[in-house]
Parts: sequence; structure tokens; C-alpha cells
Amino acid sequence: MTSARTSLIEPAEPARRRLLAAALTATAGALLPQQARAEDRQAADLSEPLGICLEGWPYPGPIKFVALEMAGEPVRMAYMDFLPEGAGNGRTVLLLHGKNFDSSYWAGPIAFLRRAGFRLVVPDQIGFNKSSKPLCAYTFDALAANTAALADLLGLEKFAVLGHSTGGMLAVRLASLYPRRVSRLALEDPIGLIDYRLYIPPQTVETLEAAERAQTEQSYRAFVARYFPKLPPAEYEPFVVWRARMMGSGDYPRFLRVVALTYQMIYQNPVRGLFGGLRPPVLLMAGDQDHGIPLVSYAPPEMRGKIPGLIDAARDVAREFPSWKLVEFAGVGHVPHLEAPKDFENAVLGFLNG
Repeated sequence: MTSARTSLIEPAEPARRRLLAAALTATAGALLPQQARAEDRQAADLSEPLGICLEGWPYPGPIKFVALEMAGEPVRMAYMDFLPEGAGNGRTVLLLHGKNFDSSYWAGPIAFLRRAGFRLVVPDQIGFNKSSKPLCAYTFDALAANTAALADLLGLEKFAVLGHSTGGMLAVRLASLYPRRVSRLALEDPIGLIDYRLYIPPQTVETLEAAERAQTEQSYRAFVARYFPKLPPAEYEPFVVWRARMMGSGDYPRFLRVVALTYQMIYQNPVRGLFGGLRPPVLLMAGDQDHGIPLVSYAPPEMRGKIPGLIDAARDVAREFPSWKLVEFAGVGHVPHLEAPKDFENAVLGFLNG
């Protein structure tokens, strides 16, 4: 595979920055409520097809786009930008989503961080959610460069980062590549705490794509349910709804290929070796019922019992890096900000303001 690349600005090139800034466009439509209720997100009939860029899917704020390039293909990266409530504290937090989650799930953290005086920038990475879906080799380096370019365009020299799941892997790569820009690094149930290549053999894109193609609405609902040991099913059903509706899209085959390509990125781009070189303070958060392991079904039977689940890997990492602060959420799975919102809020604000 060839590496994905982006035609991005460098901070020292103001002319190119102005050209790229001119490509920022806002979608039509009114501002949605800050809290997008689950029943509202499920309102459309499941039989109504949904485009693979989640066109029309409710988000907690207006969508803007930045024009980029990956692997020679023009793409558009979606993002939301929220000003703080009140006077603000002059600080910005970037929220980086997970692989199987649209950015509407950030509504709660957006609300409490704005109340605390932060500006919030919430991008959908290329290949995910409302952003373009190019058929190319994905890398965390390229996604980090896209994110840094967005920060450049918004005039953000320094920012804190909160990354969830796959967004946690990206957050680590971003902090490693741009150490002077990331002030604090909060990781919510990040995958990549181990190098999966040590336990799982490589798979072809075709194999990964075939597994995604075999998903039905019912099997995908069961897949999503494993993330949430205590969340009522109605609260996580929206993640099932948009995937099920995408199955009716004419571009669904492209979506499946991109899902496979981004799984390859997770496998081929480990971040575990970067932990020791991270400069910002790190908050590591995990639900104590999160035993998830990406791609575990491809591990040989004799290896599966040897792969640490996420909570065990988080504890191992915290022992190795005692300067990291580990917060565990009792009885919670992969998304603490949905299952334990108040405890999550206290942990994040305590860290950002500590």
C-alpha cells in the first residue's frame, strides 16, 4: 500500500493558508439543539437510505468543511466549532471521535466544556462520519496532519486534546508529531494500548471488507451492545440506525472498503512505542468493564487468552508510566462519557484545570 498524503499548509506559508481558509464552507440549516436526543436521531424510518457521509444526520451544531487532499484525491473534512459560554477561558479542546461513533455522541462533553469556558473544535476525520471517504491507504500521520491543518486555519497554536477509542490512537500520534501544540492529552478508553501485531496475524483488506459486508442490522446491534454494559439500549440505538440506513445507500460498497482500510490503519500504525516520548500531561480513562480488543476474531485460538483487554492494558500502561493519571469508571464499558457522564465530567475538568 502507498501512504495517504495530504496537500496541507505549513504554518510558515500564509499565502497557502489563505487559499485553504477560503475553502471553508458552512452547510445550510439551522443550529441544532445542544443535546441531540436519541429518539430524535432515530426518527427516520430504517428503510430510508442514508448517504455514507451521514447527510442530514443530526449533529449538535452546524457543520463546516475544510478542503484537503489525500492520495491525490480532493476531499472535504467536516467539523464543528463551538465558542465557550460566557467570557471563556481562552483555551480550546479538540474532541477526536472513535471508529464506530458519529460525532453527535459528543453533545454532553461539548455542553459541559463550553459551560466551563472552553472553545470546542470537533472534527470528523477523513474516512469517517460526515467527511469524505477516499479509497486510499489511511495512516494516523495523515489524519494528524489534517487535524493540525484545521487548527492552523482556525488560528489555534495550542490546544488540549480529548480522544476516544480510535480517536485516542490519533490523539497520541498528534501529540507525538506536534509536541509543542498539545497542552494536555486526555484519552478515553483508547485502543492502541498494546501493539496488536504481537498477537494477531495481518489480514487482507478483502478479508476485513467481507466481514463488514456480512453485518446485518441485528448482528451490528449485538456488536454495538458490547460497548455498553449499563446504557439502556434506546440510548445506543442511534449508532445502529445510521449504519442500518447506510446499507441502503448506493455508496455502501465504498463505505465497507473504507471501514476495512481504517482497520488496517489501526493494525499497521501502532502508537504504543510513542508513549514514553509524550510531553504533555496525560489523563488515561477507562471503564472497568471494557475488555474490548480490536480484530480479536482474527487471533489464533491459542493467542486470544493472552491478549490483554482494554482495562487490563490501561492498568499496565499506568504502572509503566506513573506520571499518567488513570481514572477507572466502575461498571462502565467503552464510552464512559455516555454511561457515567457526571463522573466523566469531573475527571476531565479536574484534569484540564489541574
